[in-house]
Order: sequence, then structure tokens, then C-alpha cells
Amino acid sequence: MSPFDLEELYEKLRAFDGEIEKEGFWDDHEYAQKVLKDKKVLENKIDEFKSLESSLEELELMIELAEEEEEIELLPEIEASYKAFNDKLESVRIKTMLDGEYDLNNAILSIHSGSGGLDAQDWAEMLLRMYTRWAEDKNYKIAVWDLQNDTEGGIKNATIFVEGEYAYGYLKNEKGVHRIVRISPFDSSGRRHTSFASVDVIPEIDDDIEIEINPDDLKIDTFRASGAGGQHVNKTDSAVRITHIPTNIVVSCQNERSQHQNREVAMRILKARLLEIAKEEQKSKIEELKGDYSQISWGNQIRSYVFHPYSMVKDHRTNAEVGNVNAVMDGDLDYLINEKLKQK
Repeated sequence: MSPFDLEELYEKLRAFDGEIEKEGFWDDHEYAQKVLKDKKVLENKIDEFKSLESSLEELELMIELAEEEEEIELLPEIEASYKAFNDKLESVRIKTMLDGEYDLNNAILSIHSGSGGLDAQDWAEMLLRMYTRWAEDKNYKIAVWDLQNDTEGGIKNATIFVEGEYAYGYLKNEKGVHRIVRISPFDSSGRRHTSFASVDVIPEIDDDIEIEINPDDLKIDTFRASGAGGQHVNKTDSAVRITHIPTNIVVSCQNERSQHQNREVAMRILKARLLEIAKEEQKSKIEELKGDYSQISWGNQIRSYVFHPYSMVKDHRTNAEVGNVNAVMDGDLDYLINEKLKQK
């Protein structure tokens, strides 16, 4: 089905309506919720398409009016409308590229500080803020599932849950090592430092996908949570860390209200990571998915953020560059994300 064929989209929407009207549809609650979710995604596609059509019609009318009345003063407004239409068209075009098996899903994004000591921990915290800002701009919901602060500053690692349509599709290519070059705020001599942090992104997977996990393969530890999370934090051993012994994957959650809830969330993360391994069917992918954090260092970066001696963000996979590094750190990532998606 072409993503721009409106009649085909309406035909599929009618099929959803027919399914919903069937007797006994609501008997299977999980199935019903999935159908409603898929229908909503389709309705959003139709709305985007109709919005594009409407914008194009308005633009054509403005051009016709300017030609008939020879009103040159309309040119700036036409140019602005033309740019807005092209931006909207490009956004929809990029979304049509998100056709991977899990691209529509929510995303689980993890950040780990690398070589660079306190600077790296500060850099990891800056990345956490950057992705949070980006997600907020997309009207995605965000939940902090795990956050390991350092007493001296910054964070050692963090895991956030990004909820919204195509969250994983947009974020999947952010996986890799991110490098910062700046004058260190922790160096009294004002010297330039290079620090690293890694980002890992996996999709949240549906509960109906079966991933067999042998309980004997799990090492489960509980510990006292540290960080934001309510009055329960630091009072009980509610945080949970699960180690999957065969792959050495370690996941943890500390920000839910009970040990039981934290364990459920940690198992969701583990299940998603193991699905990635099963999907790739390559043992070599295990190191990549669990994170070979000894390699969060020079020469492995996918993107560099340079604050000094000049201002530049460069993605080394696409050669895309942005001169306003502060805007990127405030969550303006769409250009960098889209350029990587367009490589497809």
C-alpha cells in the first residue's frame, strides 16, 4: 500500500471499522486494544495527508490571486507558505520511511557515561536532558526508569521510556557513542576536554510476543534506590537489578513505587533486549545490544558535539552538520535524525 494513496488508506480504515463491529470483538480485550491502536495510527496518517492537501490548495490559491491581481506584496507570504508546506511534506515523507517491524513502537533509551571521568558523567546528563527535550517537543510521554547519579556530579547511567507513535523509529539510529569537545567546567586551568557517552535504544515489545526466559538464567538483586521517585526512595530496598547470565545483560529499575513494579519494568527491558538478539540471530550482536562500554571512547563515535574552539555538531555517518550546538542540546535533533533515516 502506498503511504500517499488516500483511497487505499480509507479502504483499510473501513476494514478496521468492520472488524470492530463484529460480534464478540470486545471479548478479547488485548486484541481489541491493538485494533483500536492500529486504527488510530491509520487515522493520523489520513489526517496528515488531508492537511497536506489543504495546505497545497491554499498555496495554489494564493499564487493564483497574486498572479491575477499582480500583487507583489503577497510574495513574502507565498514564500513562507511554500516553505511551511515543504517542511510538512518532508516530515510526512520521513515518516513513510519508518516501516520497520518495531518502528511504530515506544522506545527504551539508555545512556552510559564513558571515558572522561566527571566530564563524561556530566556529558551523559546533558544527553539525557537533550533527548528529554526532543521527546517533549514531539509530545511524547517520558518516564525515568533508572537513574544512577554520581555524588560528585552528573550521572553514571540512565534509562528512560519514551512513549508515542514511532518513538523507536525515530530514535533507533541514535544508538552509538556520542563525543563532546569543550572547555571543561571541572578544570580549574580552563583546558579543553573530550568526553564520551553511549546511547542504546531498543523497542518496547508487545506482551503477546513470546520470549522464553529460564528463571535459572537470572540473577536478581535488590538495593536501595537513589534519586528522584517519591518519598519511598532511600527507605526500602525497592530497586531491582536483573542479570541475564548467558548474555551478561544487566537491566535495572528503581523509580517505580514498589519492588514488584520495578521488577516488572526490568523484565520488560530484558525481554526487549533478548528479542533484539533473537531477531538478529547473530551471536556477535549480543555485545552490541548489551553494550560494550569499554569501547565508549575515541574513534567509535557516531556523532561529535563541539563547543570549543568552534560550535558544531557533526554526524559522522551522514556528514550532516549543525552550527548551533546549543539548539541541538535543547532537543533540536530532527535534522540529524532525518538525515540518517534518509540514508535508507
